[in-house]
Amino acid sequence: MAELGELQETLGYTFRDESLLRLAMTHPSASGKKSIPTGDNQRMEFLGDAILQAVISDALYTLHPDRDEGTLTKARAALVNGTSLAAKAAPFGLEEHLVMSRGQRADFERGKVSALEDALEALVAALFLDGGMDAASDFVRRTFAEELANPDKIEAIKNPKGELQELLQAESEEAPTYEMLSSTGPDHDREFEVVVKHLGQALGQGKGSSKKAAETEAALAALAKAQDC
Repeated sequence: MAELGELQETLGYTFRDESLLRLAMTHPSASGKKSIPTGDNQRMEFLGDAILQAVISDALYTLHPDRDEGTLTKARAALVNGTSLAAKAAPFGLEEHLVMSRGQRADFERGKVSALEDALEALVAALFLDGGMDAASDFVRRTFAEELANPDKIEAIKNPKGELQELLQAESEEAPTYEMLSSTGPDHDREFEVVVKHLGQALGQGKGSSKKAAETEAALAALAKAQDC
């Protein structure tokens, strides 16, 4: 693990309680076979995720009063998905600051996106716990400044169905299913409506000019709903 002073310099923030930063950079594998609530960054990841959602939602809402709910929801979903957060973690060098078991370090590439996503979320929580919402909000807004200023340039989630499946299968091995609700309109201008379900529960609905488009919209709706929870 690299020196925390170097990381704080990169972040542009000096922690009053450096143990919070150290905990945020502790991967669950460092606790052994079972994650320990007070021994790794999983609890902080939970808190940081909620703070990220709140700050990004507030920024998009405030900066773009002319945008509707659907546009803002899609922009937020694209910013806080795993691939986006992992990419934002890279310039801060979070990978080299992560504490993990030797075995996990050797296999790091396989779970790299998830680990960096969790680390960034935990870092946001550490900033909040150390310096309050102002510190956390300042960091998030600086990190996503370009995207927040120009939501039209935010790269949409390339594979919503894949993102949703990855999210759900972190909790259960069962994959989500897509069911047709309706198909209306003339043959040359059909509109399909689809619902995505997981473990018997409806997660989101979508409409589109093809089954594939409707399934994509349903997956996006489910991702947005998961982020609001």
